[in-house]
Amino acid sequence: MAFEGLTERLQGAMRKLRGKGKISEKDLRETMREIRLALLEADVNFTVVKDFVKQVRDRAMGADVLEGLNPAQQIVKIVDEELTKTMGDEAVSLNKSPKIPTIIMMVGLQGAGKTTTAGKLALKLKDEENARPLMIAGDVYRPAAIDQLVQVAEGIDVPVFQLGTDVNPVEIVRQGLAQAAENHNDYVIIDTAGRLQIDEQLMNELSEIKDLAHPDEILLTVDAMTGQNAVATAEGFNDKLDVTGVVLTKLDGDTRGGAALSIRAVTGKPIKFIGQGEKMTDLDVFHPDRMASRILGMGDMLSLIEKTQKDFDEKQAKALTEKIQENSFDFDDFLDQLEQIQKMGPMEEIMKMIPGMANNPALKNVQMDPKDMDHLKAVVYSMTPQERANPDLLNPSRRRRIAAGSGRPVQAVNRMIKQFNQMKKTMNQMSKGNMAGVEQMMGSAGGSGMGGRMQKLALNRMSRQMKKNKKKRLKRKKRR
Repeated sequence: MAFEGLTERLQGAMRKLRGKGKISEKDLRETMREIRLALLEADVNFTVVKDFVKQVRDRAMGADVLEGLNPAQQIVKIVDEELTKTMGDEAVSLNKSPKIPTIIMMVGLQGAGKTTTAGKLALKLKDEENARPLMIAGDVYRPAAIDQLVQVAEGIDVPVFQLGTDVNPVEIVRQGLAQAAENHNDYVIIDTAGRLQIDEQLMNELSEIKDLAHPDEILLTVDAMTGQNAVATAEGFNDKLDVTGVVLTKLDGDTRGGAALSIRAVTGKPIKFIGQGEKMTDLDVFHPDRMASRILGMGDMLSLIEKTQKDFDEKQAKALTEKIQENSFDFDDFLDQLEQIQKMGPMEEIMKMIPGMANNPALKNVQMDPKDMDHLKAVVYSMTPQERANPDLLNPSRRRRIAAGSGRPVQAVNRMIKQFNQMKKTMNQMSKGNMAGVEQMMGSAGGSGMGGRMQKLALNRMSRQMKKNKKKRLKRKKRR
């Protein structure tokens, strides 16, 4: 994740406030200095840093914060809220045309991941809206650009309109739009040319395409790894084309994450999606509040829940919920969960979404080896159907037999069964709305003090959001 260094620095700054019943202006000044240095080191735009620190300081200077209960926790809350505000307050959805097709124009420099992002977006629209998108190959300059788009589109089963490299891109778009109207496509995604840097010829061509297509959305694809240059690129394209949104790619790379914190504040344009991975499904809606939580090491449980739900159908989810509530969750269900987790991506990324796990010292040197999952599965496969359905049967002699069958030491089997029982208990508590078990689990992972306070803040937010979602579901049921 792009923000590991920033998370560590911010947590360090907050940790100094730990255990202080009251915070002096000097304490606050030192904390603000640490926060400022942390943001500048993360390559956040200088003006954005200056404004951010001023906002936090002004709010934190209030008597109700400095003289109130838990002043350190209040400051964490203020930093969290101001980070969210800097990145745009809330998620911004795609602009849609009142009648089909909705036209999306992808723009950006070469190497930013524009073509791959166009494919990821097409797949997202297909999967989530059952849409029928058409992609138009408008980059006639970059060697093999059309071939790349065709290859991406074949992998996700989406049609591509192309006329080769000898036709003017504006004419290609004109004919592509005519085909989309004829075939009643819901979306048209135009893949345009890029350059290594912004130039007049490129901008003139993009302006012509914009005037012809009247796109509902002009999405600028920006490589997060370019840091401050990403912000300059966003400004350049926005000045010429008035972009409607930004897609930030390679946010999972070795980058300091400053672009995510600067782009909205500098250009006024929202980040709509983020790319964090190489798979075609690795395109997520950008939620400023969830990103702020991750930056502060508070995890991102809501995104983790959504990730899980993507791989579940409603019947499966309902059946699992019932089993958890009845406390009849068994090792067969556990196997299903392991399969789902493996589909979700690298364990390191999943762990960072859990409150208290980002930059947790206990996980600092832990390598999440995919083989560990296979070892867990081997243990379960070595159980009889009766043992899987009723874990209480697992006495010492049965555990020795399972260890021999799975090729694992008996201690590993014992450890897994203990973890399974703890997980089962926690899930049962959560299903009944009792967050105490989760808080206790997170407390033991992250300790008390500032880390614990951050976790509690994240869990409170998660609990509130889950209650909101429950109310929405009940309202939908009543309308039916």
